[in-house]
Amino acid sequence: MEYLNVILEKRAPLAVVTLNRPKVLNALNSQTFAELDAVFTELAGDPAIRVILLTGAGGRAFAAGADIRELAPLNAAEGEAFALRGQAVMRRMERLGKPVIGCIQGFALGGGCELALACTLRIAAEDARLGQPEVKLGVITGYGGSQRLARLSGRGAALKLLLTGSIIDAREALRIGLVDEVVPAADLMSRAETIAMEIAANAPLAVAAMLDAVDQGLDLHLDAALDREAARFGGLCDTADKAEGTKAFLEKRAPIWRGI
Repeated sequence: MEYLNVILEKRAPLAVVTLNRPKVLNALNSQTFAELDAVFTELAGDPAIRVILLTGAGGRAFAAGADIRELAPLNAAEGEAFALRGQAVMRRMERLGKPVIGCIQGFALGGGCELALACTLRIAAEDARLGQPEVKLGVITGYGGSQRLARLSGRGAALKLLLTGSIIDAREALRIGLVDEVVPAADLMSRAETIAMEIAANAPLAVAAMLDAVDQGLDLHLDAALDREAARFGGLCDTADKAEGTKAFLEKRAPIWRGI
């Protein structure tokens, strides 16, 4: 597929996905969602790629939100389909089995903030501005923002942001747990790459299992989640990577992962 609104750069073991509509602050339209879906499908099937960085072009925005021109004419049925489409793309990103690090500079509003929330980790530049202003348009979050924000920041902090429609700066986003780190804008991508390389140095099957354990476990009773963790731990004990990892540790050398 030829990508018009997204730039995909592969630098194994990393990939950089850049939203590329800077003239409209990387607003998320239907074409962009289709391309993101295709990009994440491609990256999921590429064993050379272990971590993905997601960012926006132009320096002014990660993504300023959904394309309001597409939103404005929707009726009830069309609106639900509109929301479900975006949710599906973000859920695919969460279930890749590979971490996605959101690199946020400038505005991450509405659907753009929801896209950031669906990332595994979020690194924000000092100039980042985040918010969910949907109530100011007469709607609510449609791509999962109400659910992910409450899980990350807690009910009170989430509702304050969701009900006021306020836009907060990077430091406040860090305080409430919406982002994981704040760095100078000039250091944003290099810091994200450093974290990505730390992750990529680890066993890919173990990383995928850890992502899955946390993702599924949050929705389970603790005892059921612990049982699933134990099952995944046991499954990994039968892999070549586990044999290599333990052997390399005992031999005091770096492991060579094969993903099997």
